[in-house]
Amino acid sequence: MRVVIVTESFPPDVNGVAHCALQTARHLVDRGHAPLVVAPATSPKSPAFPEQAGAPTGPEALAPCPVVRVPSIPLPGYPQVRVALPSRRVAAAITEHRADIVHLASPFILGVRGMAAAARLGIPAVAVYQTDLAGYARTYISAGEATAWRRIRSVHAAADRTLAPSSAALGDLEAHGVPRVRLWARGVDTVRFRPAHRDAALRRELAPNGELIVGYVGRLAPEKHVELLSGVCELDGVKVVVVGDGPSEATLRGALPGAVFLGRRTGGELARIFASLDVFAHTGPFETFCQTVQEAMASGVPVVAPAAGGPLDLVDHGRTGLLVPPRDADAVRDAVRTLAADPALRAAYGAAGHAMVEGRTWAAVGDQLIGHYEDVLSARKLVAA
Repeated sequence: MRVVIVTESFPPDVNGVAHCALQTARHLVDRGHAPLVVAPATSPKSPAFPEQAGAPTGPEALAPCPVVRVPSIPLPGYPQVRVALPSRRVAAAITEHRADIVHLASPFILGVRGMAAAARLGIPAVAVYQTDLAGYARTYISAGEATAWRRIRSVHAAADRTLAPSSAALGDLEAHGVPRVRLWARGVDTVRFRPAHRDAALRRELAPNGELIVGYVGRLAPEKHVELLSGVCELDGVKVVVVGDGPSEATLRGALPGAVFLGRRTGGELARIFASLDVFAHTGPFETFCQTVQEAMASGVPVVAPAAGGPLDLVDHGRTGLLVPPRDADAVRDAVRTLAADPALRAAYGAAGHAMVEGRTWAAVGDQLIGHYEDVLSARKLVAA
């Protein structure tokens, strides 16, 4: 199968869309298919991400297939995010690759061009919903939610199938009139993220006085509401560790006194950090899935997360972690306090979380994705017949 993955983000970007697109491309290659990635050009300041076979780097960084880069500019106020500019490269790439199907990863700008090109060429398209754009509209412009949903509906209605990462996202899409929606969750690297990577030396470095370590991993941006950890910073015997970067970093350093900011971490280093936490706390209310919650669970760490969006599918309240009302700093603090006071409860939640996600490998969900492709292709053939 020849697949063109048109994605709004791709490594070296570090975010859920980029990671999922990379894992999808890898799995397609592993299964003998021929993917091509189309993605925005990266910043000249970004670390190199080799995109040719045989490049001098380790396998975890190497792109598994050809990548076509489209000219882009930084998003105003958030330079880590690149926005693609109008380009004929999208249609040309789909044509030259002789695509059987087009995979649109979180389509909004570049993906819209991919959708239009696929429609002109008569090629089926699968759109993967990954970003709560309506929630971001509320956060950044205090309005525009209805406009965002009109855009989402217009883009996804043109696809042969839309894949939602969680039951909450699926419900939102259907409630706003998006047709042909199916559930497709995300995988987790259960070899990289595992309890065995817990590192006593790292724990001593992060919490030299033996404090309980509460971690957040993700973008430092307004929609993540990381400031909700302020009450956790005030708890006796607790050390907050923040992993990630973004436009809110300077503000958060003031809002979270005593917290350790580690910046962006990836690979094995990130896995050691996850496994060395005592509690993982996520604060963002707009997660369509929330990959970091799943990585914490794979690492054997109990989770505190908002009872909204993707975490509703991931966290079994009272068994693998605690769900709290969204945007409630007191509830986050109280949940962490409950776990901090009970080591046996933390251990039980961590073990249950690890067991829950053990079978959610990228290979397993990648095969499910290929099944969706095959369904779409079969439906097109029936219509043509």
